[in-house]
Amino acid sequence: IATARLGRACPINPRQRGFISASGCSENLKLLQLLVRCAKREHRDLGVVFVDIAKAFDTVCHQHILAGLTQRRVNSHVVHLISEMYKNITTYII
Repeated sequence: IATARLGRACPINPRQRGFISASGCSENLKLLQLLVRCAKREHRDLGVVFVDIAKAFDTVCHQHILAGLTQRRVNSHVVHLISEMYKNITTYII
């Protein structure tokens, strides 16, 4: 429910591959293979850039995220749920 409401308020770019329920990795690999084949067939140069933004969410202030949701008029209950998810969070790698 929260994902559906957030999706309406904060639409995801169709090129986004992270945090969505789709096989983004295999889709991107197929796209890359197609581009390489076309470049070879047409004897054209091809430049490819891979961007991996490690720890991207560690660099965004949680209050900024909540303010952005409020600015986009996301239901206050959903904003509250998200703010609760950020309280006292820890990650353990075993």
